[in-house]
Amino acid sequence: MARLGVIDLGSNSVRLVVYETKREDAAKPFRTLVDEKKMAGLAAYVTDGALSNAGIARAVAVLGDLLKLADNLNCARVDIFATAVLRNCANSEAATAAIEAAIDHKVRVLSAREEAHLGFVGASIGAPLAAGTLIDVGGGSTELTALAADGDHAGISIPFGCVLAYANYVRCVIPTPAECRTIADAFRKELQALPNLEGYRSERLYGIGGSVRALAKMVAAVWGDDTRPKSISRKDMEGLADLLQGDVSVFAHRAVKAAPDRVHSLVPGMIIVRTLAEELGAAEVIPCKYGIREGYLVTHML
Repeated sequence: MARLGVIDLGSNSVRLVVYETKREDAAKPFRTLVDEKKMAGLAAYVTDGALSNAGIARAVAVLGDLLKLADNLNCARVDIFATAVLRNCANSEAATAAIEAAIDHKVRVLSAREEAHLGFVGASIGAPLAAGTLIDVGGGSTELTALAADGDHAGISIPFGCVLAYANYVRCVIPTPAECRTIADAFRKELQALPNLEGYRSERLYGIGGSVRALAKMVAAVWGDDTRPKSISRKDMEGLADLLQGDVSVFAHRAVKAAPDRVHSLVPGMIIVRTLAEELGAAEVIPCKYGIREGYLVTHML
């Protein structure tokens, strides 16, 4: 058995997950040993479309710390991949090269299609997904993947994520009702501009990524349940929206309990998920246990 590390360089957080491999014929050919997350907030360092020198320095510092941790854990191999924050910035090649030179390690910038497919591979670990649409609400982008009985097909990336929404539309920490409407309207406009949105309509959405996990934790915290829900209904999301508008203090205290590291991005992420459900005609969102990091592991490292 080998220890393999995967570092996910995202727009909001940077995460190292260390896996121990198991038999190749196992339904889940790995077990998770360490899951270490650092909040970097790199989306806030994008100025005029480019990742600033301060943002590059921040990425270098966080990646350096995680690489040291992986080395201390005796990882035989560590791969780093980046998503929207490096893919979409105007200086993508230069910023990636600067980060690689500083940490002396390759950084693989995933295309939007690669990101969507790896998310599907990870979400499918343990049990195949039925027909529907897979959503991944990240800090800098939102991915949609159409699922059929024979696997994933069309995939699109929308340059609108929870951290970017927070940075662009929210003045304080918890959005006001007016700011919530502005986020929803802006995201809905992005969706309605897509030429092929109809291909992603489904009664069932599968969700991966931190925003969906945080939303599930928030549903559990508000309804007083110790376990995360297996499904998040439209009614659940409407209830959270009503609580936010009716008693922001109670909402904020529950958010701190449910997702303390995502208090600022929780509501923008919730709005994006709810808008997706409305526009795609979905009755529920089913959170998946695994996602893009596990998809990368089984596709590129095992």
